[in-house]
Amino acid sequence: MKLSESVKPITYFKAHASEVLEKLNQDGNSMVITQNGEAKAVVMGIREYERLKDGVSLMQLVAQGERSIREGQGRSLGEGFEELWEKIDREEDEG
Repeated sequence: MKLSESVKPITYFKAHASEVLEKLNQDGNSMVITQNGEAKAVVMGIREYERLKDGVSLMQLVAQGERSIREGQGRSLGEGFEELWEKIDREEDEG
């Protein structure tokens, strides 16, 4: 859907809701709904919403990791693997 086609007044959305939802779920785009000429809401298909939420979650994890590294709580990749192999060795010895 072109940007010029993705901004619609609320009256259009009310009159064509099922068609709009079907199209949004097919093409993965979103639609800006206006009221009195002002943007008031964004409507998107569920797959696009889930993709967006997954992206936000991933960015939060990256930010958390960067914060941990700045605070000196991180380890190098080599240290992480070394710790993992030691844990595997311990579990094999116990089992």
